[in-house]
Amino acid sequence: MDAIINQTLIASLIIGFILDSIIGDPLWLPHPIRLFGNIISKAEKKLNKNKHRKIKGAIVAVSLISLTWLILFLIFKYIEAYKIPLIIATSIGVFYGIANHSLIKEAWRVEKAMQNESIETARIKLSYIVGRETKQLNKQQIRTAILETLAENLSDGIIAPLLYFAIGGVPLMLAYKMINTLDSMIGYKNERYKQFGWFAAKTDDIFNFIPARITALIMVFITLSYRGILFIFKYANNHSSPNAGYPEAALSGILNLQFGGSNYYHGKMVQKPFIGNNNRSVTHIDIIKACLINAATSIIMLSAIIIIYHYAAVLV
Repeated sequence: MDAIINQTLIASLIIGFILDSIIGDPLWLPHPIRLFGNIISKAEKKLNKNKHRKIKGAIVAVSLISLTWLILFLIFKYIEAYKIPLIIATSIGVFYGIANHSLIKEAWRVEKAMQNESIETARIKLSYIVGRETKQLNKQQIRTAILETLAENLSDGIIAPLLYFAIGGVPLMLAYKMINTLDSMIGYKNERYKQFGWFAAKTDDIFNFIPARITALIMVFITLSYRGILFIFKYANNHSSPNAGYPEAALSGILNLQFGGSNYYHGKMVQKPFIGNNNRSVTHIDIIKACLINAATSIIMLSAIIIIYHYAAVLV
């Protein structure tokens, strides 16, 4: 029975990954992350006021994460004995759980806008995928933001969901996506979210601790970048996040360029330490290389999980 389940998971993982590679996340297609976002938004507006904001925020986060896992666990437990429904449901879950197509597509849209349209259009499109203010960014800053986003979101958009799928299937994978969505919506350290979102932010830090480091190691492994390894040790902690600095440092070393520096967030100037020491111009080729690294890293992670499942099935 376990061997059959493992074979089903392998088939579903491949199907879901291919679906994401082809379709991505079109706006016309309903997506659970949008549902997660709507629920979080309503809870935040209702509860993020008056006293005990820390406790209320923690209760919201724990409740939503737990319910996401529990509902999906019960659904998949019920269909576990039915091979075709299990494959279909798991494939759809994997498709919804990863976002490599969308990440690369959105990054590439910004680069194409800068090349073929105008810097103003590129700034607008960049604002859809980054937290910093984009109205005053020059070409160098726009391309740097693209690369930082590609590196950071490679971890929490692809590698982390795949890791949690390998550990606990679709229920844990989408519970992780709820954690990530909570952090992206209320995990800020500003006046509005500092108390209400503290638990969500800490939970996201914990769940991304291992994936961020796996991501960085795969990136330097596939590129055979010795400098990338050195940069991980030297610069990975030069980031406000305990995790985002790892894939960013890896990409900085691979491409031999500099990330970090000053940017505006919510109207305030934030000075981030630099990652890397070569303040050269970021080029169109760098964007292409980063997109290829993202795709290759995702495929390596996918392949590793498939191999583990395969040998587990053989041993059983």
